[in-house]
Amino acid sequence: MKNERLQKMVMTGMFAALSYVVFTFLQIKITLPGGDATSIHLGNAVCVLGALVLGGVWGGVGGAIGMTIGDLLDPVYVVYAPKTFILKLCIGLITGLVAHRIGKIGESNDKAYIARWTVFASVSGLLFNVIFDPLFGYFYKRVILGKAAADVTLAWNVASTSINAVLSVIVASVVYMALRPALRKAQLGI
Repeated sequence: MKNERLQKMVMTGMFAALSYVVFTFLQIKITLPGGDATSIHLGNAVCVLGALVLGGVWGGVGGAIGMTIGDLLDPVYVVYAPKTFILKLCIGLITGLVAHRIGKIGESNDKAYIARWTVFASVSGLLFNVIFDPLFGYFYKRVILGKAAADVTLAWNVASTSINAVLSVIVASVVYMALRPALRKAQLGI
């Protein structure tokens, strides 16, 4: 039990580092009015992958930490770090809940069943993000930061979040299905 907890902590750190690198260095940043920005990135795919491999809590924490650090180290995104942490943690929690508690993908060997639930869990977590990231961002900008440009940036944020979600579902599902046999053989993850 102690070894399993340590193993999950180490893998969570690995997913945090991976989500930071993917979010920070493999993004297409789009500058918006008022000095704001949005981006196309695959950081959410790493968060979803972490939840599929480790479960919702550990995977969500890994993705949340990695992308929050990315925000903290970028002058444009630094003010959004709290929002990022909450939303990315929720992506992981929802994905893990659907994949492991409802779909029970860890208990099955049927590849088609696992693939269906992997995609469904990924879509569930990222659909949450498509809805709540722009809304939370809008109210965050309006109320907390007082940005009048919140109305203008909302459409851009919806578009970029939707693109990120579609790309992340595809990448996370394909990578998970490819890695799953090796992870099971090495007794890593759920």
